[in-house]
Amino acid sequence: MGVTNKYVTLKSHIDGSKPQESDFELKTATLRLSIELGSGLGSKDVVLKNLYVSIDPYQISRMKTVSSTQKLVSSAERITPGQGISAHGIGIVVASKNPEFKKDDLVVGLINWEEYTIVKGGNTLRKLDPMGFPLSYHLGVLGLSGLTAYAGFFEVCKPKKGEKVFVSAACGSVGNLVGQYAKLFGCHVVGCAGTKQKVELLKGKLGFDDAFNYKEETDLKSTLKRYFPDGIDIYFDNVGGKMLEASVANMNPFGRISVCGVISEYTTNEGRAGLEMIDVVYKRLKVQGFLVVDYLKSMDDFISTTSNYLKDGKIHVLEDISNCVESIPSAFVGLFHGDNVGKKVVKVGKE
Repeated sequence: MGVTNKYVTLKSHIDGSKPQESDFELKTATLRLSIELGSGLGSKDVVLKNLYVSIDPYQISRMKTVSSTQKLVSSAERITPGQGISAHGIGIVVASKNPEFKKDDLVVGLINWEEYTIVKGGNTLRKLDPMGFPLSYHLGVLGLSGLTAYAGFFEVCKPKKGEKVFVSAACGSVGNLVGQYAKLFGCHVVGCAGTKQKVELLKGKLGFDDAFNYKEETDLKSTLKRYFPDGIDIYFDNVGGKMLEASVANMNPFGRISVCGVISEYTTNEGRAGLEMIDVVYKRLKVQGFLVVDYLKSMDDFISTTSNYLKDGKIHVLEDISNCVESIPSAFVGLFHGDNVGKKVVKVGKE
């Protein structure tokens, strides 16, 4: 049996500018869903009907002609225009030659921006137990975004109760969870975001101690001094650039900076962070970049802790879900304009 598979490809590499919907193209192809001899499937291949796909800003570095990140880890490999765009997602098995997966199994792992994906060897997949939660949670609060927040805060920053924490892009998929973990742990938390509505969300529903709209501030160093008169102990950085500079200037001695993302620097060479390294030295700051793949060993602890928080109503879930594969380009482009609130996900198939 064959199906028409809609998928999104890159028209050409994106260099030096924010992505636009016109950079992408929707294509169709016929995909066989048979595991019979001659189907073209390898000995351990798995065919998925995709249900949800994660939309993440780091993908922009894969879409450039050249980026220093492309040779560092396999998940950051350059995307070839016209070919499939891989991403983390959730699917249901429709055909399998892999003994570890059978028809109708729910799985999470590396799929493509498309309706159906053939996963070669099946080694980038694992079976998914929803645990009674919506499937989309397993890409966000219970997925890699959540693990990024959990590990970046607890393992990189090693917080102490009562410490003062600053989170940038605090309404994003990772930042909102960092702030909530920090509050639950007993820290004083301030976040920044790009709209009045997001600021109110941080201070209201999410329980941050305070928040501000960075677009309304002309002097970020003075702004942070106002919100942290006694200095910052932990900065969870999602943006880089001028915000990172201002944070270093306001860090306390032995402060920790967890560098998770640099969205302000992904699409331009302007405004890159120029740290006062003398401050880093004399304040004895720890500034550490990290990738979620470094902390997969923490997955069980993360899932246990976070699922209990969810069951007890102690963590609020922020999701921004679009529908159908056709919406993937606009969903991705929106990340670079601050359109999303929480985890951006596209639902590409019916559960």
